[in-house]
Amino acid sequence: MTAHAIVTMTVTSPESLAQYREKAADALSRHGGSVLQASADLDLLEGGPDLPTLAAVLAFPERAAALAWINDPALAPVHALRRGGGHSTIVLL
Repeated sequence: MTAHAIVTMTVTSPESLAQYREKAADALSRHGGSVLQASADLDLLEGGPDLPTLAAVLAFPERAAALAWINDPALAPVHALRRGGGHSTIVLL
């Protein structure tokens, strides 16, 4: 069954984030993942903390693929670029 992940990020280093974006699609596709939607145009509809700079919804063919993506040692440098770009949160649904 398809698994989705919600990514939120408050950007602190646009340069690192730009480097991450160059590699992100290939890193996702390595485990069958894709970006369903991403935007920096966010509206807070109810409660919660301050809005992040951007948010995305990722899709993977199954939960195991999402876990393989985030835990893949070969992708550690790519994940480090994302983490270096700011504070990110990824929630697997």
